[in-house]
Amino acid sequence: MAAGAPAPRTEDRPSPLPWAVAGIALLALVAMIAGQRFGAARGGALDAPRSAFPQAGLDMPADAPVLRAPDISQLSPEERAARLFNRVMLLHEQGKPDSVQFFAPMALSAFQMLGPLNLDQRYDLGRIGEVSGALELARAQADSILRESPAHLLGLTLAANAAAARKDDVARRDFERRMLAAYAGEMRRALDEYALHRVDIDSAVARARRRAGA
Repeated sequence: MAAGAPAPRTEDRPSPLPWAVAGIALLALVAMIAGQRFGAARGGALDAPRSAFPQAGLDMPADAPVLRAPDISQLSPEERAARLFNRVMLLHEQGKPDSVQFFAPMALSAFQMLGPLNLDQRYDLGRIGEVSGALELARAQADSILRESPAHLLGLTLAANAAAARKDDVARRDFERRMLAAYAGEMRRALDEYALHRVDIDSAVARARRRAGA
């Protein structure tokens, strides 16, 4: 190059850095969308068996206790249903609605695996529906009990409770009136299910008497 000659001019080429950054951002966006779709698909599949029940407490806090189903693999179908019914009722009495929603579908499945239900089992199934918010299930079981035995105290108790939960005061008063009229005669029958659920019956009768006297 001759002395004093201007330096050769080079072409201005764009830097590859902005394109690299854009590519990384695009890949991150694709990964995020894929992850969201995968998570939504998993959630839908896991929640499907519980679709008949209210989905309370699905977003559990990180420090929430892990719920584990009891080991009922060695029990008969009747024993499994009874064990899960007792678990749901205990959790309800303890004021743990999220746990009730966790175990209620298991209990429902256990009762569906039984043969034709007797009146005691229908009451148990209806109570599971009542405490889990599946009020139509409770109402249907009460109707089935009362079709077979119109004065049955468990059927009247369940029907009155379901009506109260629906805020149907007319139906509740009718069921409670029938309950009070039938109470003495029905208790003389000394049915096994009356002994098993004596606390429920006594509580329902006491509520009906208070309301009747109000």
